[in-house]
Amino acid sequence: MTRFFASLAYLQHGWAKNVLLTVVNGHIDQIEEDSDPALADVVLNGPVLPTVANLHSHGFQRLMAGMAEIALNPEDSFWSWRDVMYQTARELGPEALQVIASKLYIELLKGGFTQVAEFHYLHNQPDGSPYPKVTELGDAMLRAGQDVGMGVTLLPALYQYSGFGQQAPKAGQQRFVQSTQAYIDQYRAYQASIDSYPLHRLGLCFHSLRATDFAAIKQVLSKLHQSQPIHIHIAEQLKEVDDCLHYCDKRPVQRLVEECALDQHWTLIHATHLSQEELRAIAQAGACVGICTTTEANLGDGLFPARAFEQAGGIWGIGTDSHVSTSLQEELRWFEYGQRLSEHKRNRLYSEAQPRIGNHLFDRTLQGGNQACGVQLGLAQGSRADWMVWDDKEPFIQASKAEDLINRWLFGLSGNPIKDVYVAGQQVIKQGQHALDQQTNEAFADLVRQYF
Repeated sequence: MTRFFASLAYLQHGWAKNVLLTVVNGHIDQIEEDSDPALADVVLNGPVLPTVANLHSHGFQRLMAGMAEIALNPEDSFWSWRDVMYQTARELGPEALQVIASKLYIELLKGGFTQVAEFHYLHNQPDGSPYPKVTELGDAMLRAGQDVGMGVTLLPALYQYSGFGQQAPKAGQQRFVQSTQAYIDQYRAYQASIDSYPLHRLGLCFHSLRATDFAAIKQVLSKLHQSQPIHIHIAEQLKEVDDCLHYCDKRPVQRLVEECALDQHWTLIHATHLSQEELRAIAQAGACVGICTTTEANLGDGLFPARAFEQAGGIWGIGTDSHVSTSLQEELRWFEYGQRLSEHKRNRLYSEAQPRIGNHLFDRTLQGGNQACGVQLGLAQGSRADWMVWDDKEPFIQASKAEDLINRWLFGLSGNPIKDVYVAGQQVIKQGQHALDQQTNEAFADLVRQYF
């Protein structure tokens, strides 16, 4: 048992003063407000907030950030960006993947995330054959998370085709492709080892409707679904919607809703292009939408209809996807700003109960990330003891009223005020630094030189 004292902490009901957090076995056992610290208590110097779960990551893509920003085609789009991604994935082995993930996860910890949903479709050897140990590459992601102190919700992704109608995979996809039975066998191998990692979780994942089919999806669900998270890319690009309409005269989310019983276990990544009927169906099912603001902007995907979705009762969370940014601050800021630009109005995402934009965004992100990643984060009894401590030497942090702090963070600061981060009661970031920073940065720099 360890007790932590915070003079200011953001609890479920809002900001509270002089808070004692009693941590037992990595979880918050008790919270006491208006308390005094004892001599043996760990004092957290600065405002304390819960960290959140990042609900969408392709870890290996961090290596290519900034390398697809060369205009070679006046019609440049997601589909040309994808060629650079295939080139990056072509030769990566487990050691390189672990280095990239370690570097990325340290950055995410510094950015306010302590759990990440790793949407993992890099399964095979460079020639397309399975590794002798079929979990080789996913294990590299799990080891990286364990080493740096990041919780990983591993989502092995079923990937079989290059387009709707079971189109044959392309050469650049050979490292991703599996049969349905191979996926089931691999997933069971992950199940056998995941419990050895106390921070990690396991979920089901289907790359997209264009990359698999409903026969395979239903077979996997019937064999493996036991109330774990289920993730899928869907309706990200207009071309994807058009291709689906051409194939079956139905939109992607429309098809998914008709074929699968969506519920709170499902997370629909992007879901950018929705009809009103699709939007309402997702919200009514209690499924989560995964918003990846900076990646969606980078790829030119479009803007998710967030206000209408919230008004329908929808649940959403934040992911950093291709990791052109690793900052929760930036993702949330530009999520709100995108809605303002779309509607030509200010202050779009809020509720009657919470009119402060920053607080509303943060609270909704915490809720959606927990649901999508199968974890319980937040400064509440029973939650994992994860939190961040802000630098109270920053003038805005030092001098602002408590109720204004999150708005100051999201809409007033360009720098990162997060100085300390704790995961399961253990400090992993101290004064903005991680114990593995130097060796991880050096190894990552070697990979950048090698691949680019």
